Order: sequence, then C-alpha cells, then structure tokens
Amino acid sequence: MNMMENLKTKNIITAIALSLVLASCKAPMATIIKDEVKENIPQNFNQEEQQDANNNSGTTPWRQFFTDPNLVTLIETALKNNQELLITLQEIEIAKSGVLAKKGRLTPTVSAGIGAGLKKAGRYTSEGAGDATTEIEPGKEMPDPLGNFEAGLNASWEIDIWKKLRTEKESAVAHYLSTVEGKNFVLSNLIEEVADNYYELLALDNQLDIIQQYIKLQQRALEISKIQKEAAAATELAVKKFEAELAKSKAAEYTIRQQITEKENQINALLGRYPQPIVRTKENFMSTIPPTVYTGIPSQLLANRPDIKQAELELKASKLDVEAARKEFYPSLEISATLGLEAFKPSYLVKLPESIAYNLAGELAGPLINKSAIKANFQTADAKQVQALYEYDKTILNAYLDVANLMSKVKNIDQYYQLKSQETKALDQSIDIANQLFRNSRADYLEVLLNQRDALDAKMELIEAKQKQLSTVVDIYKSLGGGWK
Repeated sequence: MNMMENLKTKNIITAIALSLVLASCKAPMATIIKDEVKENIPQNFNQEEQQDANNNSGTTPWRQFFTDPNLVTLIETALKNNQELLITLQEIEIAKSGVLAKKGRLTPTVSAGIGAGLKKAGRYTSEGAGDATTEIEPGKEMPDPLGNFEAGLNASWEIDIWKKLRTEKESAVAHYLSTVEGKNFVLSNLIEEVADNYYELLALDNQLDIIQQYIKLQQRALEISKIQKEAAAATELAVKKFEAELAKSKAAEYTIRQQITEKENQINALLGRYPQPIVRTKENFMSTIPPTVYTGIPSQLLANRPDIKQAELELKASKLDVEAARKEFYPSLEISATLGLEAFKPSYLVKLPESIAYNLAGELAGPLINKSAIKANFQTADAKQVQALYEYDKTILNAYLDVANLMSKVKNIDQYYQLKSQETKALDQSIDIANQLFRNSRADYLEVLLNQRDALDAKMELIEAKQKQLSTVVDIYKSLGGGWK
C-alpha cells in the first residue's frame, strides 16, 4: 500500500508540473519589429557630393575644436557646476543601483533571526492530550504552557530556470548604459549652449560699439544742421529730424545694454553661478574665421551621437523587458531552507543534536487562472518596445536632417556674410559722400539720414551674420556628435 500511495503521489506531482508547463506554452508572442530607418540611412548627407569617411569633426575633442581661451574657461566651469548635468549624474547612480538590485535577485536571500513564544494547547485536543501524556525525561512531564525558543538561519532562492532574472538584469544594464549616453548628450548640448551664447554676447558687444559710433555720427550731423540753420542753409525741420534720430539711437543703446546683461546672466546660469561679469575679448570677433567642419558619412552618426546611442540602448532594454514579461507566464521554482536550534526551554538549545531543527522545501508554481495582470504587464512592455523603436527611428532621422540642414546653412551663411560685407563697405562710402554734399548744401538732410540708417542696419546685420556663422559651425559640430569627448 505504501508503494502504491507513493506512486500515486508522484503521478499527482508529475501531472501538476506538466499542467504548469503546458500553461506556460500559452504565453503570447512579442511584436516583431524591424528597424527600416536605420537600414535605409543614406550613404551621404548631400546626394550631389561625396563625403570622406576618414574626416569627421564629430570625433574631435571640444578642447581642440574651440580655440578661444575665454570660451574654454567658461565651458570648463559649466561642466563642473551646471545643475542639469549634476541631475543627470544622479540619474546614472539611480540606474546603477537598479543593476545591483536585479543582480541581487540572482543570489539566495539569507537572513538570521531569533524568536521566543508561549503556547498552551487545550487539554481535550489531540495536541494537548499528546503533550499531557508525553515525558521529556523519565519522570518529567511536558511543560504546560509550552514555551518555544529558536535561533537560526533562513534562506530562499528563486532558481532562474527560464533566465528571466538574467534578462531583467541585462535590461537594467542596458538602461544604465543609456543614462551614461544621456549624460554625454547633456554634455554636448551644454557645450553648444555655452558657445552659442558666448558668440551672441560678443555680437552684442560689437553692436553696442556700432551704435555708439552711430550716435557720435548723429551728434556731428545735428551740429552741422544747426550751423546750416543759422546760416539759412537748412530749416528747423532738418534739426528736429536729426534730434529725433539721435534720441532713437540712444534708446537703442540702452536696449542693447539690457540684452548684454541678460545674455551674461544666461551664461552664468549655464555655469551654475550667480551673476558676474563674463570675461571676453570683443575686438577680434569680426575677424574670427570659423573652423572647417568635416561631416564624414551619415552612418557614423550611429556611433558618434550620444542621443542615438541612448535611444538604441533604451530600445534594447525595452526588448529585454518584453522577454522578461513573457517569461512571467512560465512556472517559477523557489527553494526555501531553514537551519537552527529550537527548544521549549533556553537551556535545552545547547543540547545537540536534539535541538537542531531544519527544513528544506521546493515549490514549482505558475499562473493558471488569473493571468490578467501578467497579460497587462506583457502588453505594456510590448507597446513600450514599439514606442522605443519609433523613438529610435525619430532620433536617427532628426540627426540626419540636422546635419543636412546645417551643411546647407554653413554654405549660405558664408555667402550672406560676404555680400553683407560688400554692402557695408558701399554704404560707408555713401555716408562720407552724403555728409560732404550736405555740408556743401548740395544734398538734402533726408539723404544723409537714409544713408546713415542703411549703413547702421547693414553693420548690425553683418555682425549678426558673423555670429550666425560661428554658431552654425558649433551647431553642426554638436549635430555630428561632437562636444562630449
């Protein structure tokens, strides 16, 4: 009979295990995704020109790319103090802790404990009747109430038979690596912002110099108009027009001064410090020649741009999350064990081996009926996987378009700057001619005013063109993946 009962028990256990395995076969399949954007990335940024794969400015360290020592100092300060960067560094630490947590689930959990209790069983129960008729030693009855003292170790371990825990750890590692790339992207953006704002500040400095020169020019023109009025060679209208133009120019000066203050504080904010003067040299701004930028080939963006690498790692993590969520449908095997000392009196704890107690159990369990929560988690992970693919594709596409647009902008802004330089020179000459004619009463004051305004606007636009020229080079350097090395 015992053999028959043992065989029947084994058959029941086998049937249960088989039902768990069969239930796991009903796990849904993940959505199969294909990255067509990455596979179809063009060979060149400009189909009419062939790029050299060996020359790529995105791999140039930022200290070599930027040669202005004042700008380099500002960037160094920003890399130490910028709050957004410091926040990102903490995200890396959080992700690192996530890896350790997932790794810890692969190892057994062991705890130590001690306990004490007191129990009294009813006399007319099987337990109470048994204790009443049991002697611990000859002539010594079982205590009533019965104490219980124990001390020992407890261990539990989920056996990773489906590699679900390893998959979760791999996902955590991929997410951690993506936060590192996210930090690199913040570095690249931060350097770009500091450089762009620095060039904008230098442009404002030069525009302030131009407006101050224009004010002096207007003051001389006003004096000439007053002299001509006294000599009856001009009217009061000419005097008032020059006075109005002078007031307008002085108002513009204060507007630029305010813009300079705000731009300085914007740079200070990026540097993580309170307002203070920004050290800079404005004299050589207009003669600064932007460095030549080499774009390489589009496929190099996949390795150079941190935001693309971040999106790729997040896609990898999302795929692993789907795999881990699918394995939740499979049965899990857990082993638990205890080993320690147990007795109803503390003095008996040291009596060995009688006080030794242990327990070892294995449990194979899997979802059979209520799978709605597991299905929901799987569907969520699957949707996030598809979402991560779209995000990755969008990042690649935007990176390619950024570089293509900026390459065109570099060429066009260079041509624009050259033409503005010609316009400025011609208008400077026309101002001298108009002023000379006005002094000799051979030109109307309106001609002088119009020439001066046109010259002022042209010089302002020329300065803006120089700033855009320098900033565009910085932007394309960042778009190629430069700035974080």
